[in-house]
Amino acid sequence: MLLTLFITFFKIGLFTIGGGYAMIPLIEREVVERKGWISREDFLDLLAIAQSAPGVFAVNISIFIGYRMRKSIGSIFCALGAVLPSIIIILAIALFLGNYRDNRVVENVFKGIRPAVIALILTPTIRLASKAGLNKWTWWVPVVTALAIWWLGVSPVWIIFATIIGAILYYILKLRKA
Repeated sequence: MLLTLFITFFKIGLFTIGGGYAMIPLIEREVVERKGWISREDFLDLLAIAQSAPGVFAVNISIFIGYRMRKSIGSIFCALGAVLPSIIIILAIALFLGNYRDNRVVENVFKGIRPAVIALILTPTIRLASKAGLNKWTWWVPVVTALAIWWLGVSPVWIIFATIIGAILYYILKLRKA
């Protein structure tokens, strides 16, 4: 089982361009749909925890899934599987492509990858938002948040604090109504 955990996350790490958020659909397909290790609801909960925890998202989600499957040793195997491909690829790039960084072909290849990376990140974000209950009435929250960070330069820390306070107030109001 430990080798299966390692290989699963190694494959995901090896074939994902764009970082942690681009890994979400691959992780979901492998862990929820193909292997049935966790339910879709548990996956969404683990995603929320992984996003909230400090550190790299892809490593966080692999650690939580590994822990769910085989406790601490499962976490280690999943985390190693998730990060090892990146380490190998970065070392290979540093060793072989360092001499070609000024090459127009190499430069154009990396420019061509950018739109694909954006799509890989945007697609799971939209899908997860709809699964999390985001609808036409609540889409304004992430849009306003993104605009506040981008245009107004508001620190994400203040948005997180505001969200926490808003959630607490919402919960208190909901309890009073009940």
